[in-house]
Amino acid sequence: MSEQQLIKEILSGNTSAFKILVDRHQGMVFRTAMGFVHSKEDAEDITQEVFIQAFRSLSAFQEKSEFSTWLYRITVNTSINFVNRNKLHRLLIDTGENLKALLNISSDEKNAHQRLESDERDLMVRNAIDNLPEKQRTAFVLSKYDDLSQREIADIMKISEGAVEQLLQRAKANLQKKLSRLQ
Repeated sequence: MSEQQLIKEILSGNTSAFKILVDRHQGMVFRTAMGFVHSKEDAEDITQEVFIQAFRSLSAFQEKSEFSTWLYRITVNTSINFVNRNKLHRLLIDTGENLKALLNISSDEKNAHQRLESDERDLMVRNAIDNLPEKQRTAFVLSKYDDLSQREIADIMKISEGAVEQLLQRAKANLQKKLSRLQ
């Protein structure tokens, strides 16, 4: 069944058809959310929130774009809002995880040290991505986590392909600058 048919079914009262849409797009929504929040639990919460919002506003979907493009927009906006609401909470969790890793050093010092360095590197990469300007971060996440083309990203962000290319170049340059001390 096509997405247009599913949407008509849902809007006419067959809410069980919504499960088919969820099954088709759940992986994409989850991957995109993970690109913003880097936490399985948070990405699962965002995924659920995205589908609730999509269900509630499905009647507003005008089919001027693909359903997946519309759903990406909801996912990106929901993820950005979540990150903005939870910045302090995330900082405390990351700090707590690093402290816990320090306190749980095993008898194998070399292995523990390598694990700690790896965790620290991962945290620095996540923080560098999180600290990109919002549009750069959005373009980067859609490109790297969802492997979308510049055309698809442009449709989702409602900007030109050239603007997407510039955002990706700036994001890469910013990340290289921020992460240059890791090498």
